[in-house]
Amino acid sequence: MTSVISTRNLAGMPGPPELMRIMQSLAMLDAIVEEEWAYRYFSFNAKWSYASQMGSMRNGSGDDLFAHFDAAGCFLRGFDHESFMSPWRREERIVWPGVLDAVPGEFADGRNEPAFHMEDTTFCIWHGPESEGWQRGPIAFPDGSDPDGSAWMLSFYDGNPETYRAFAEEYFEVDLATDAIARVFAHEPLSPALLSALGSARDWAEITADAQEIGYPIRG
Repeated sequence: MTSVISTRNLAGMPGPPELMRIMQSLAMLDAIVEEEWAYRYFSFNAKWSYASQMGSMRNGSGDDLFAHFDAAGCFLRGFDHESFMSPWRREERIVWPGVLDAVPGEFADGRNEPAFHMEDTTFCIWHGPESEGWQRGPIAFPDGSDPDGSAWMLSFYDGNPETYRAFAEEYFEVDLATDAIARVFAHEPLSPALLSALGSARDWAEITADAQEIGYPIRG
């Protein structure tokens, strides 16, 4: 049985290059399924700045995750507003001790990004080019199976097409073929045939514009 990825068990978390591909795949799948950006769960901006990319997850209920990719590696923070470690559960509204205290200086661009509203962080991990794995701060975790929300949030990034199929069925109420989802995870270039396999009738010009923003390959 595969262990659940979380801040207390980061062994199964993909490294930055693979995580970026997975985030791009999830964003492309959401763009294929949902025409309106505001209603998508996953997004990716391949040109967040001149030297960085950004992947995100927003569930529309106040929970979100942002991953900042640049030469330093990947800086990732998440916020589950209902988790035990949420700043909103404490009168002083402070991030749980240790979550952000040990972030290395080379991740300052992510750590200081206003769009990531770091004051609402419940978990944070990072991975540099020379790191042997993902790192987190020295945290005294409270009791509970998922006190910071990282287990359910990071589970989307396991690289398993079936994970997205189950998500899309519940969230978008669509039944997608697992093999077609796998083609997107493999970064098969976007084509009318791939859209058809996923049951999409989206306008080609519009969907290719989405793919360009995501940094997903396009056939031709």
